[in-house]
Amino acid sequence: MATSISRRQWMAWAAGTGAGAATGMPSWAQAPAAQRLVAVGGAVTEVVYALGAEALLVGTDTTSLYPEAATRTPKVGYLRQLSAEGLLSLRPDAIVGAGDAGPATVLEQVKSAGVRVELVPADHSFEEVLRKVAVVGAVTGRQAQAAALAQTLKATWAQVQTAVAQATRKPRALFILSHNGSPMVAGTGTAAHALLTLVGAENVVQQFAGYRPLTAEAMALVAPQVIVNSTQGIEALGGVDAFWRRPELALTPAFQRKALVAMEASHLLGFGPRMPSAVQALHTALLKATA
Repeated sequence: MATSISRRQWMAWAAGTGAGAATGMPSWAQAPAAQRLVAVGGAVTEVVYALGAEALLVGTDTTSLYPEAATRTPKVGYLRQLSAEGLLSLRPDAIVGAGDAGPATVLEQVKSAGVRVELVPADHSFEEVLRKVAVVGAVTGRQAQAAALAQTLKATWAQVQTAVAQATRKPRALFILSHNGSPMVAGTGTAAHALLTLVGAENVVQQFAGYRPLTAEAMALVAPQVIVNSTQGIEALGGVDAFWRRPELALTPAFQRKALVAMEASHLLGFGPRMPSAVQALHTALLKATA
């Protein structure tokens, strides 16, 4: 089955072996560099480009939309609905994917065909970003570039954390996911909840985990000061004006001020190399929207 790199495994290796160590190295750190690579997951693809390894790409999934050049790569389908035939038709020698890539049976078939498969599970943290950088760097033979990118990201992240910590307010925020046109609100255990926490906001929906529809009565009860969505989600609902015409929003403080912050989805929730900039941008926008 596909190799899965846990946070504990990655941190134990990073702390205990150091760069270039020959013992205790996980599989992704010791196999030969790939020559034909498929990247599955928008953030993984972003890392490939950030490391200058895009010439190795023979395919990406449909969530790989950044940078713009990634949209012109051959597509293998949606990351959770891959097919062995589609992947193998590109003759890759390695596939690197987000932890939710699958189905698992498909990836097992691909690995049985001799293709190296490495998955990076999500825990919606900055360390997840660093794991993606390390794994892609090792698989592509760009370890030096990966180390340099990691140091840059750490420095930027430290600055962002300082800015968030200095804020004197914690906006009461609600995240709405609506890419398919049916709005759902984000509870705990979601990427959106982690993002709101990282930007110094309070997620007003913590009564449940995952995503659920929310009634007008419940919306009024949680009383968000500001609503966060993706630009794609707002477009799916018919635009900003149509969004605010939704009756379940009418009793919220956010509605009174039309306090809405929308950002491009892969930037907002990708947890890739643009994650520090996403946190900084959202933090600033939320404070401005609730000033």
